[in-house]
Amino acid sequence: MPATNKKSLSDKSYSQKAYLGKFPYNLVNSGNLTKYFQILTDYQFISNKINHPDFGIQALIEDYDLLDATQTATHPDQTKTLKDIQSALRLSAHIVTQDEQQLTSQLWGRLQTINTPAMQTLLTQAQTTHPHPWLRPLTPSLTQAGGRLLRTLSGHSESVYAIAVTADGKWVISGSWDKTVKVWNLETGEEQLTLSGHSSYVQAVAVTADGTRVISGSRDKTVKVWNLKTGEEQLTLSGHSSSVQAVAVTADGTRVISGSEDKTVKVWNLKTGEKPLTLSGHSSSVQAVAVTADGKRVISGSEDKTVKVWNLKTGEKPLTLSGHSSSVQAVAVTADGTRVISGSEDKTVKVWNLETGEVQLTLSGHSSSVQAVAVTPDGTRVISGDSEENTMKIWNLKTQKQELTLSGHSSSVQAVAVTADGTRVISGSRDKTVKIWNLKTQKQELTLSGHSSSVQAVAVTPDGTRVISGSRDKTVKIWNLKTQKQELTLSGHSSSVQAVAVAVTADGKRVISGSWDKTVKVWNLETGEEPLTLSGHSDSVLAVAVTADGKRVISGSWDKTVKVWNLETGEEPLTLSGHTRYLLAVAVTADGKRVISGSWDKTVKVWNLETGEEPLTLSGHSDSVLAVAVTADGKRVISGSSDNTVKVWNLETGEEIATFSGDSDFYSCAVTPDGLTIVAGDAGGMVHFLKLENAGE
Repeated sequence: MPATNKKSLSDKSYSQKAYLGKFPYNLVNSGNLTKYFQILTDYQFISNKINHPDFGIQALIEDYDLLDATQTATHPDQTKTLKDIQSALRLSAHIVTQDEQQLTSQLWGRLQTINTPAMQTLLTQAQTTHPHPWLRPLTPSLTQAGGRLLRTLSGHSESVYAIAVTADGKWVISGSWDKTVKVWNLETGEEQLTLSGHSSYVQAVAVTADGTRVISGSRDKTVKVWNLKTGEEQLTLSGHSSSVQAVAVTADGTRVISGSEDKTVKVWNLKTGEKPLTLSGHSSSVQAVAVTADGKRVISGSEDKTVKVWNLKTGEKPLTLSGHSSSVQAVAVTADGTRVISGSEDKTVKVWNLETGEVQLTLSGHSSSVQAVAVTPDGTRVISGDSEENTMKIWNLKTQKQELTLSGHSSSVQAVAVTADGTRVISGSRDKTVKIWNLKTQKQELTLSGHSSSVQAVAVTPDGTRVISGSRDKTVKIWNLKTQKQELTLSGHSSSVQAVAVAVTADGKRVISGSWDKTVKVWNLETGEEPLTLSGHSDSVLAVAVTADGKRVISGSWDKTVKVWNLETGEEPLTLSGHTRYLLAVAVTADGKRVISGSWDKTVKVWNLETGEEPLTLSGHSDSVLAVAVTADGKRVISGSSDNTVKVWNLETGEEIATFSGDSDFYSCAVTPDGLTIVAGDAGGMVHFLKLENAGE
């Protein structure tokens, strides 16, 4: 290449770097705010800066903070637009950092309800200039920009069971079942340190008031003390005979309190290293501990349904707070040391007077176990989180009322289906209901209630007049969509009718159900009779599908196999083996030639239904595949996973076409007859409507 050309490319690269890096600052500094607002709402600038190796999304996020108070006050509308874009970028940072192709879908999922000209122009630019196939959210199904959620910290490979925040609010500490403790920069979302050393799950974390040390408790029966700056392990405290469930540290940082499944609370002196003080009195596992600000009293909550208050100075017999009807899972204490807050498996939060031991208040509203509680520094509000309803509630202690519930269907969406004409979507949820949605408006039309437990599976008859639902209450229900009433309840399974385990034959006359009782049952849709039970799996049947001609049933099981059954004779002509973990989902192409299976082993497999061969394995998910669907033309497969993504695959080549990341696990998915709109239900109760863009033929 001639030297002049090399110089030209170098100059161009330098010019672009200067433009992306300093230009926003220079515009603000020179007072050219009109141009500043213009470039920070320009999709091309946003995309280029994120994709540039010297910058990335965090540098872009910081560009939106350049205005001073006066500039913000004199340009309120433009500033609001910039703050909303910044919020969307911050909420999406953990996704876009890993997959820059998802920028467009993330912006659409978080900003489409903001109907200002600048925002709609930005989204239109994103839609028209994105060169690759992508999934466009048709509804605002992601956490919206400008709300209470600021950022997601992603990096643990297993569930996160404990968090703490330094007093200055700069660092977050998390403990996980992946056996590590991570330290995060709260401003940038970056992972600063990973503390490895525990040999089992990390169940609890705490941080000293001066922010210099982290305390972690583990199922390996130890408490560890770490240097927060260097990540070094300073101390291992051994003495518990069972899992450490909870830890706390006194305000002066000299003593650590730990609670254990061995029914004891231990107090460790970090200065002297003396043998710990052991507080015995609980009759079951200690699940939670807290310490008053003056360091004089320890509060512990236990599976024995009580809260105990221990005086560390006198060693007197503890005060026992009784009132919960089930295990106490969480405790907190107000900053002034006058009140204790407790959360329990009995679904309530209680507020106690720390001096008298009396219950001052019982807060009811959660529909499942309360796993976490916290109290604001001024002692006026309590925050509580539960285990299954996917909600966090905020309570005002003065008014004794619930101020806010953050939630979604009020629990996870376990199953979805689409009517044959593509006009309506059916969803089934852990909240025990079936909902009917209008696909054109994406609005809810109808809620069907009647199951006494989680709805695990749904299907719809080919004529779209009846919905079939399977539940953990061991029944299958038939619902008439015209009359909006329940027509039949099919009872016969001895255990839960499990996830995506109901299908309807093409003639609409038979229902197939799969259950935890290891069987597949065939029912007459008109009479409710059970003419056939298919037995052969050695473990729970979690998924079923039926060929379009109604002659064969496919079932997937925890026994790691897919079985193909003759629906007329009940014979099992074929067993498909290859997955290394449980089968969670199955689907079959319209021509009846290929079966798709999704598994706990993180893969999707494509099988030849005639030969039983496995011609294709689709790898790309980083966690269990919970749901699969196939387009009517048999060209694409859709998969939903515990890794929070929905993926679209080319069924011929096995290539990944597009990925969409949500806010929680995707438990279910379905696709419209035209193959372009995907419906996916997630663990947070949200039903997502996603349009496949730029896919070609």
